[in-house]
Amino acid sequence: MSSRSKPYTMPMKGSGSTELQEIDRRDDGVGWIAHPDERMQRASHALVDDGDETDGNGVWLIDPVDAADLEELLSGFGDVLGVVVLLDRHKRDAAEIARRHDVSVYRPTWMQSIDEAIEAPVRALDTELGGTGYRVRKRLDLPVWKEAVLYRPDDGSLLVPESFGTVDFFCAPGERLGVHPMLRLTPPGDLGGLAVERVLVGHGSGITDGAQQAIRDAISGSRSRAPSLYLSALRASLG
Repeated sequence: MSSRSKPYTMPMKGSGSTELQEIDRRDDGVGWIAHPDERMQRASHALVDDGDETDGNGVWLIDPVDAADLEELLSGFGDVLGVVVLLDRHKRDAAEIARRHDVSVYRPTWMQSIDEAIEAPVRALDTELGGTGYRVRKRLDLPVWKEAVLYRPDDGSLLVPESFGTVDFFCAPGERLGVHPMLRLTPPGDLGGLAVERVLVGHGSGITDGAQQAIRDAISGSRSRAPSLYLSALRASLG
């Protein structure tokens, strides 16, 4: 069953031990969905770090949700260098996974508000993510929504934890990529000017074919397609 066809009888978020679903695999990392049968399709990502003088090579875990077979998935990428939280609501299983690998949880310098809720060492993430080539960009810094994105200009890779998604909860009929329902009237226009070849998201599988156009379409149609998204969600929940 694809991430765009989860019936509304499925739970919003899964729990317990399930077999993860692998997504977005490339030489520079891999993604996974820990609970394939949940509606929100919470996606996590492992990004390869080729190494620098500070961290060495290994892998960074982004907004991870734990899974019974996660260590097997990560085994070919080297040591876990750190766990990164890009959205204040995406603490997920970051602390537990960080403790297991004896590493810190990293968050943007301006997201200190989550520190007390994380039961693991917390460190500030500066403007770059180790030696991955990804730059940390502030997306939103509001009392109710603090979000950063990762962008690698060398190959046009963009990771957006919440402003965009590819699951039905985000996407109006006909959309490949959708703006979060709460941002439909204020879409992330700041991301529309980036040169993007691949977009990874925090809910659902990423897009590698026509990613730039998918982003532009999501932004330009965000407001006009908002009613159809809300109506679709209402019908599905009642049906």
